[in-house]
Amino acid sequence: MSPLWGLLILFGLLALPLAPYKQPWPGLAQAHRDNKSTLARIIAQGLIKHNAESRIQNIHFGDRLNASAQVAPGMVDWLISGRKHQQQQESSINITNIQLDYGGIQMSFLKEWFSANISLEFDLELRQSFDNNIIKMCAHMSIVVEFWLEKDEFGQRDLVIGKCDAEPSSVRVAVLTKAIPPKMNQFLYNLKENLQKVLPHLVESQVCPLTGEILGQLDVKLLKSLIEQEAAHESTHHESSQPSACQAGESPS
Repeated sequence: MSPLWGLLILFGLLALPLAPYKQPWPGLAQAHRDNKSTLARIIAQGLIKHNAESRIQNIHFGDRLNASAQVAPGMVDWLISGRKHQQQQESSINITNIQLDYGGIQMSFLKEWFSANISLEFDLELRQSFDNNIIKMCAHMSIVVEFWLEKDEFGQRDLVIGKCDAEPSSVRVAVLTKAIPPKMNQFLYNLKENLQKVLPHLVESQVCPLTGEILGQLDVKLLKSLIEQEAAHESTHHESSQPSACQAGESPS
């Protein structure tokens, strides 16, 4: 890709509005205009352009939770409580109210290596087939993706995408519904444990390829220049905020 095309792509991404009026969810496009990191802003605008929140909302669990439930003996048997297995299969979990922290994307730099930390939070609605009740939960996690520029045998630099996964310490699942029958406690405990194992991989499968695609569109020379500039002016502190109920792993009062 020529430097001219790289510049056109960069300017196109930066020209996208940070708060598009046609976005279908209120949490979309909350990027701060005063974000000092050009690369963070490019990633944020790219995630908006590619409808990252919509992709996360459309995640289907399939049999993943049923498979993970096998590590918790008795969970499925307890859930159906003697009811038909077919009824248990009709229970569903839906993802709603995604809040991807576009303005809070944090960048770290070390020579030609850099990483992006992307935080997000969303609600989960568990609908039980046998009584039609809805149990509301929430999940929070931070996805960290690493990149670096690597020279090939001809001395040309290429963008390499390294690890991209959720920080284990950032993954939180909390139950928001307060009126929970005592007999549901063990089931919800097992469900939370399984969700904490399954959700990170499902979210990574949506966010990681998009992030690589966004930065992969930039000309390598332009990207190297941005890395050098931002590494020289990297902020030594980030504005902190109060953790949400999900981050604290607690139900809101």
